[in-house]
Amino acid sequence: MTLDEGIAEISGKIKEISESAEIKVVKMSEEEARLSVYAPAGEMGAIQDATLMPTIELLNSDGLDIQVFVYESE
Repeated sequence: MTLDEGIAEISGKIKEISESAEIKVVKMSEEEARLSVYAPAGEMGAIQDATLMPTIELLNSDGLDIQVFVYESE
């Protein structure tokens, strides 16, 4: 899987929980990216829970380090 495919997969999981979430992506290398997610306070925990295992699986299976940081939107 490519980094772009991994980002799309994780972004899709985020959007399943919060359609209003704003996702900002920064690619650090060909294997590493940071997703800054801005979402309503009530959805932050669910986003963290939904992305934890998929990001670990991407790291273990494809060597992709996709970090998800969730912040409260205003």
